[in-house]
Amino acid sequence: MMESRRVVITGVGVVSSVGTGVPKFWDNLVNGRSGIGPITQFDASPLKCRIGGEIRDLDITQYMNVKEARRLDHFCHYAVAAAEEAMASAGLLHHPEAVKAERAGVMVGAGIGGIKTLQEQCTTLIQRGPDRSSPLMVPMMIVDMAAGFISIRHGFKGPNMGIVTACASGSHAIGEAAWVIKRGDADVIISGGAEACICPLGLTGFCAMRALSERNDDPVGASRPFDATRDGFVPAEGAGILILEELEHARARKATILAEVVGYGATGDAYHITAPDPEGSGAAEAIRVALRHAGLEAGQVDYVNAHGTSTPLNDKLETMAIKKAFGEAAARKVAISSTKSMTGHALGAAGGLESIVCVQTLLSGIIAPTINYGTPDPECDLNYTPNEAVRRDVRIALNTNLGFGGHNSALLFKRWEE
Repeated sequence: MMESRRVVITGVGVVSSVGTGVPKFWDNLVNGRSGIGPITQFDASPLKCRIGGEIRDLDITQYMNVKEARRLDHFCHYAVAAAEEAMASAGLLHHPEAVKAERAGVMVGAGIGGIKTLQEQCTTLIQRGPDRSSPLMVPMMIVDMAAGFISIRHGFKGPNMGIVTACASGSHAIGEAAWVIKRGDADVIISGGAEACICPLGLTGFCAMRALSERNDDPVGASRPFDATRDGFVPAEGAGILILEELEHARARKATILAEVVGYGATGDAYHITAPDPEGSGAAEAIRVALRHAGLEAGQVDYVNAHGTSTPLNDKLETMAIKKAFGEAAARKVAISSTKSMTGHALGAAGGLESIVCVQTLLSGIIAPTINYGTPDPECDLNYTPNEAVRRDVRIALNTNLGFGGHNSALLFKRWEE
């Protein structure tokens, strides 16, 4: 039964630093426009990293009233808005009768969740005492609330989960959702990732780890994956949400099919809480598992949207992992890019955003570039689509995401062809 149930994508929605809405998001990416700038949400002057990929064009009151919005953390705002666009593009937003509530689920990941709420409530506790703490602190803070609130909003009563695997959360949510549909437990799942991490507490933690770029005088040029001069990732916010649907269910309601999910791999490094496996073995195995489930050879992959964080360790070891999984010849042939060079690193939302990049690549035949690539690194010696988008016939696209704790995810998407 599992082998006969195919999973397709019928809707996509985006909130990102380069634009809210898929058309704006994609146009900016293919034209190499960065969404990174000085942080404006708070005074970041005491921090070593004072730049980020903030959300600048979302009016949450277009989706809910002010009172309702105040009861949700920003990461839920982003998830709700992206889910609304995805549902609309799937033709489901105004047609709830097209889905049985018990056969529809929500699986949305986040790496940190309501860290802004946590920070605000800690400040209230210290300055004003426990009696002034909000009774909504816990539901606003917990990671699963994005999935929970979306399910309430759309009346979806099937599998409902918030998946947390650091920066692989969004892609793991999509992969696990695909398996839920394949095994017959749901027909439609809203899936992806959301994050709202730009606040003093969030950035202080990453700064203390020395994980962030300190190229504050050049925000647009700060995220430079695979470049020899990279000095850390640039934090970003947003959400990427996809509608996953069983093929025959989608056909029965005459939905427009955007792409097919054909492979998913999830592995653990079992190595270190923050550093990736120094051999790249865990990430390589995730790719191999995805290829095996898809029944594909590495040489059939046309495009890889790499995790590509712009940190010294990640980019080197991800390059190594691609070579291990693909073999030297296929690794040098495949087109790779990291759109984090433009969006920044949206942590748990990255997998959702970058899966949508893969879908748009399959639809358009355009590979978005890795911008800010100017100084080759001998240890990063593959084709990263430097600085300019290219046109290419793309039939199979791979998205890789890696998270603290040794979490590795690989998703394979196939161009839809009747």
